[in-house]
Amino acid sequence: MAGWWHTSLLLFILLLLLFLHGEADVQVVNPMECPKPSPVPACSAFLYVVPRGHNASDTAARYSADASLVEPIRRPSGATDFLVAVPCACVAAGNATALFHDTVYPVQPHDTATGITYVVFSGLAWRVPENITEFVTITVRLPCGCSAASVVSYAVQSGDTLTSISDLLDSDVEAITAMNPELTPNPDYLNPGQLLFVPMGVHGSPPPRPPPPRKESGMQKTAIIILSVSLSVLFMVLGGLLIWFCRRRRRDESTAESLRETLRKNSSARFITALQSQLLPSKSGEGTAAFMSERPVTFSLEEVDRATASFHDSRKIGEGGYGKVYLGILGTQEVAIKKMKSSKSKEFFAELNVLCKVHHRNVVELIGYAAGDDHLYLVYEYLQNGSLSDHLHDPLVKGHQPLSWTARTQIGLDAARGIEYIHEHTKATCVHRDIKTSNILLDSVLRAKVADFGLAKLVEQSDEDWCFATRLVGTPGYLPPESVRELQMSTKSDVFAFGVVLAELVTGERALIPDKKEACKMRSLVTAMKEVSASDDPNAALEEIIDRNLDHVYPMEEVRKMVDVAMWCLSDDPVSRPEMREITAKLSEIVMASIEWEASLGGNSQVFSGIFTGR
Repeated sequence: MAGWWHTSLLLFILLLLLFLHGEADVQVVNPMECPKPSPVPACSAFLYVVPRGHNASDTAARYSADASLVEPIRRPSGATDFLVAVPCACVAAGNATALFHDTVYPVQPHDTATGITYVVFSGLAWRVPENITEFVTITVRLPCGCSAASVVSYAVQSGDTLTSISDLLDSDVEAITAMNPELTPNPDYLNPGQLLFVPMGVHGSPPPRPPPPRKESGMQKTAIIILSVSLSVLFMVLGGLLIWFCRRRRRDESTAESLRETLRKNSSARFITALQSQLLPSKSGEGTAAFMSERPVTFSLEEVDRATASFHDSRKIGEGGYGKVYLGILGTQEVAIKKMKSSKSKEFFAELNVLCKVHHRNVVELIGYAAGDDHLYLVYEYLQNGSLSDHLHDPLVKGHQPLSWTARTQIGLDAARGIEYIHEHTKATCVHRDIKTSNILLDSVLRAKVADFGLAKLVEQSDEDWCFATRLVGTPGYLPPESVRELQMSTKSDVFAFGVVLAELVTGERALIPDKKEACKMRSLVTAMKEVSASDDPNAALEEIIDRNLDHVYPMEEVRKMVDVAMWCLSDDPVSRPEMREITAKLSEIVMASIEWEASLGGNSQVFSGIFTGR
């Protein structure tokens, strides 16, 4: 209660200051524009953070940053704030593209959009949605900047002037004014809470960095010479020992075998040995090599722990039956790290087996892995816009704008291409077995990738297109009849599940929906879609179930075609279902027709691009 009262008091004082400066809403932010969205960070930028009692580690976790890149900075008043280095990427924003760093925040009781913006995120948050829900994790977008100088995102504090800001961050008034055109009419008038981009180090002082190594003194140089001579002697001694060692090698082999047997009994050692011998050569994940490698690499437990701020709750971005997923920072690269219990080794190896063999732009990329301490870790590329499920089901509550019709068709096509690739273009056919909207992830420009291969099965291609599973796996609402009745598993099982995904894209409903006739009972979206098809007036019935978030802005003919493809996928008989290549061809036609329809509207701001406020 005391903590809530303290936060409320801070917020009241801030709002009072805003009122006294004559502004009802001073956060008029013009994010720094950029030419083209890209998942690769454009630069490393800085955020000026007022810690409000939080230490560097907590601050790094809140801002999805590396704790080693959080530097203290002292104000003339004696207060200590933080400069936080973050990756700054070009992403879609409104009707344009701009530079942002994204983080996640679990909404707390009594939180408001204003409080999150000014108190929690030091005035740096951009357009926090008003209708937030307690305990729901939202994405918070933080404007950042890229320039020849290091750019700091700085929220004006009471009593600030351009001169005091430039002195604090080693900038100058002209450089700040040039980077913030809204200051030009009256550069002497600043509002508390106003967000500025400040070029740092324009006088030649470098931005904060970890302390450089000390220069060698004369005594150190002497010590180095002595050490070099000693090492030379040591190497000669070792050469003699090596000859002796070779003679004993045969006798030691039996001892080594005994040691290996002992190590195999240790669970962590067993997993590491299995990973390196069955899948990949041992390879360090340090530096940028991990992101350049074509094959997954090994990360140490220390690296994954540091990347996730010791798996801090504020970094958690997802949770499923096989583990929790955290946002991690490796260097300046954002990654997603799945943490699994060692008892989930079967699912762990399933993902490794598939993703080591699959490389496609519509399949999530596996960067590396780690094992030990009774846990297994998978490191993936991070997709900024989360899952398709979050964008379809209560999107505003989760901090997303509703998807437009054209964006939905493109997402459907992207996902279909990813599934087609694992079905038809790999040496061994891969059956995903858990296709659903929460396993389709979206990048910064709303392009889709298929993820989560924990239940995937590799089967040799043959004339028989199905086999039997030993147990029922998958998600209720997405399971085909033959899997439920007879435990049959095939690529047509994925096709059925994808049909449910298409139905969700059209209706915005979940795979299981409340039964309107019987309280406390659920029924499948598949049943609802079949009722529409069997209706006396299918067109009217279809219009009744189209997602209200589309706001009646869609080409009805293309919607019907999408539903036709969905119903084809949902055929009870697996033989009657299409192959994924046939689905991809149909969806390609729907995407092209939808783009032409969108262009014919002449720039309707609600329609163009991915979301209703622009993609």
